[in-house]
Amino acid sequence: MSHQAIKAGNVAVVTGGASGIGLAAAKGFAQAGMKVAIVDLAGEALDAAVAAIHAKPGQVQAIATDVSDRAAVIAAKAQAEKLGTISLVMSNAGREGGGDLFAPEENWRRTLDTNLWGAINVTQVFLPDLIASQEPGAIIYTGSKQGITLPPGDTAYNVSKAALRALAESVSHKLVSETGKRVSAHLLIPGFTYTGFTKAKGVKEKPAGAWTPEQVTDFMFKGINNGDFYLLCPDNEVDRATDLKRIYWGLGDILENRPALSRWHPEHSEAFTQYMKKAD
Repeated sequence: MSHQAIKAGNVAVVTGGASGIGLAAAKGFAQAGMKVAIVDLAGEALDAAVAAIHAKPGQVQAIATDVSDRAAVIAAKAQAEKLGTISLVMSNAGREGGGDLFAPEENWRRTLDTNLWGAINVTQVFLPDLIASQEPGAIIYTGSKQGITLPPGDTAYNVSKAALRALAESVSHKLVSETGKRVSAHLLIPGFTYTGFTKAKGVKEKPAGAWTPEQVTDFMFKGINNGDFYLLCPDNEVDRATDLKRIYWGLGDILENRPALSRWHPEHSEAFTQYMKKAD
């Protein structure tokens, strides 16, 4: 791997690293020779994650943490630093919202506390040292296409991921201003991926249209090595060209003063369908 933050002997911190994309990323960092701090909620999955990463003793550490708790994130950083020099942080912890606009307040708070405030906590706790270190570093945020296209349904999740995108973009600009290219930020935008979220919905086998977490992280590593900020993943159902057309249409709502989310608006949905059928 050519990104200088992915350095053998240095530490990669992965929140939400006990399963799915986070675990696949943790394995990738370990294979690159990094020490890995897996930060996740306490439980069997966290314990099993360490065993799943076939590494030398002392190379991987499980740190039970709720990222929505600032004090807990500070304590997790102190534990991770015992492994060595932290040069990469992946803010990956997330949860689904579980409801539309009028979902219970608890659903909204738990979703925003984890998906947004968790990322803010990780940023404010870990990033200052990456900036001050004078060594190469990187911070990766796991976003979602739902934070860009905002499909109706899980509104709390959409809002959390839209805000996360704004956070990641702002972090990227600050890092360019303060460190040039020495410390980089990246926004991972997975496509349809077979993770714990999918399994929780009763899907016991990977759907044909879904990517595996390993495919997503392979794409992520290639993008990081290329210096890309937006790591927009395809999957087995939706290619990059389709994603881009959908995103362009969404931007057109502003530029052409269409109704919000016109892709699903009764007066514009047919126009969107025809637009998607047109060749580029």
